[in-house]
Amino acid sequence: MTQKNVALIVGAGPQLGASLGKRFGQAGLIPVLSSRNAARLKELAGTIPGALSYACDATNEAAVNEMVETVEAKHGPIDVCVYNPGGGLKRLPVTEQTAERYEEVWRFTAFGGFLVGRAVARKMITRQRGTIFFTGATASMRGGPGFSAFASGKFALRALAQSMARELQPQGIHVVHAVIDGMIGSPGIGAGDGSRMDPDEIASTYAGVYFQGKSNWTQELDLRPWNEKW
Repeated sequence: MTQKNVALIVGAGPQLGASLGKRFGQAGLIPVLSSRNAARLKELAGTIPGALSYACDATNEAAVNEMVETVEAKHGPIDVCVYNPGGGLKRLPVTEQTAERYEEVWRFTAFGGFLVGRAVARKMITRQRGTIFFTGATASMRGGPGFSAFASGKFALRALAQSMARELQPQGIHVVHAVIDGMIGSPGIGAGDGSRMDPDEIASTYAGVYFQGKSNWTQELDLRPWNEKW
């Protein structure tokens, strides 16, 4: 029997994370969902055919390495990994920003991306193939009032993605940074009037990039609602 490939979704939640799990599952991969809350994660995995759940703190180096080793040993090679950090959006004036919160947001936004990206890259390099996605935001491109912590983390994540892309592409690893420039809703809700981005449609875009041939690899996506005011 041919071993199936794995789609590892780190930072899996009920919107984009769930849609990514479903879409990659439909493409024939084993969806493996990961986040810190074990109970919520298990419940979420139960709504996606064939999905598995692995609770893990992405900012913990030992935990990330152990998860990647276990997933590969038990379920198969990780052929696509999505680092999809959430949270940290709360606006706060820089003068009221605490050092603790600034570091916390940076850790789960950027540092976790480094730990997860490094762990899966080490496996992918041996096979000379694989795709790594990092989910960014408007704040990846520009800062704004109240977003000193969030934008700093997202800027760092984008820089990580660019550096990894240039380093790993010659070794067959496709690294992609996706700018989600809008609010994500639930599937089918808000997509018609453009008030929310449909996570199923975003997931289909990720899947399309995953299936790209090497002659035209995309390194950065910019996804935004059609009714955005310019």
